[in-house]
Amino acid sequence: MRPTAKDLAAEAGVSLATIDRVLNGRPGVKQRTVTKVNEAIDRIGFVRNLSAVNLARKKNYHFRFLLPEHGDQFLNVLAKHIEEANRAFSAEMVDVAAVRLPAEDPNRLASYLGKLDAKLVYGIAIMAPESPQVRDAINRLLERGIEVVQFLAGQPKAASIDFVGINNHAAGATAAQLLGRFLCERKGKIVVVSETMRSRDSIERRLGFDDVINREYPELKTLPSIETHGDLQRTRRIFRNVFANHPDISGLYILSAEARIPIEEISKIATKPLTKIVHERTPFTEAALRNGQIDAVIAQNPGHLVRSAIRILKARHDQREPLASQERIRIEILLKENL
Repeated sequence: MRPTAKDLAAEAGVSLATIDRVLNGRPGVKQRTVTKVNEAIDRIGFVRNLSAVNLARKKNYHFRFLLPEHGDQFLNVLAKHIEEANRAFSAEMVDVAAVRLPAEDPNRLASYLGKLDAKLVYGIAIMAPESPQVRDAINRLLERGIEVVQFLAGQPKAASIDFVGINNHAAGATAAQLLGRFLCERKGKIVVVSETMRSRDSIERRLGFDDVINREYPELKTLPSIETHGDLQRTRRIFRNVFANHPDISGLYILSAEARIPIEEISKIATKPLTKIVHERTPFTEAALRNGQIDAVIAQNPGHLVRSAIRILKARHDQREPLASQERIRIEILLKENL
C-alpha cells in the first residue's frame, strides 16, 4: 500500500504536525528536521496525495490560455479543446479558460499579463509572436509566482523553459521532404507563405525547410517568404504579382496554421497543378485533402497540446517535474488516405 503521512512520521521520528509543516514549507522547523523528513520520504517512497489535499482545502487551480484575437479555423479548434479540457479536468479541481487578445499588439499583451493576480490565476499558456514586451512580461510573471507555458509560439529569451508544441525546425524539414518527393525531381520554384515571419514557429519552419531543400533538392528554388497577415485582399494582390513574375512555380508550402485563404486564392490564380503542403488539421484542410486541393497536412494534435499545457502548469505549481515523455508533441503527417 502507498505510505501515508503517519508512516512518514513514524519513519522520521517526528510528529504529524511537523510532517505537515515540512510538506507545506511552513516556518518553524529546524533544517536538521527538514533533512530527516526528506530522507525518510526517499526511504519509504512517500508520495503526497495532492488531489486529496486540494479537495480538503477546496483549492482550485486557475489556469488561462492567451490566444490571438484574430484567426481562422485552427484557433477555433484550440478554443473548443480548451472548453473540453475545462470539463475533463474539473474533477481534478482545475479551471481553465481562453482569453483572446490582438497578437499584433505586444504592449497590450504585456499590459494584460502585468495585471494578472497570482492569487486568482496560478498559470498561463501564452500563444504570441516573439517580442521584447511579452518576453519581459513572462519573466515578471514567473517572479510573481505565476507559472508560464509557451504555447505553440516561443519567446526564446524568456526565463520560462516549458514549451508545448512540435519541433518546428523538424516540421519544416518534413514539409521539404514531402514536397521534394512529391515533385519527383521536377524543376521549379516553391512559394512559401506565412501570416507573419515575426512568429518564431514560422522562422524555425522556414529554416528547417531550406536546410532540406538546399541540401537534397537543388533542382527546386525557394522564393522569399510571403506574409499575408491573414488579409484576403493583400493575399490576392501578392499572389497575382508572384505568379505573374514566376510562371515556373511548381510547389506551395504554407508555414502558418491558417491555410484557407491562401489555398482558396491560389486556386483562382495558378494555371497549372501545384503540390501543396500545409499545417494543422482543421475542417478546411480535411475537406481540401479529400478533394485534392492540397497534398498533405503536417499536424499536431490540438487536444494533446491543450492537455499537455494544463498538466505542465499543474506540475510546476505543485513543484513537481512534468513527465517529459507524456508531454512530447509528435509531428503527424496526414494524407487523404489516413484521415
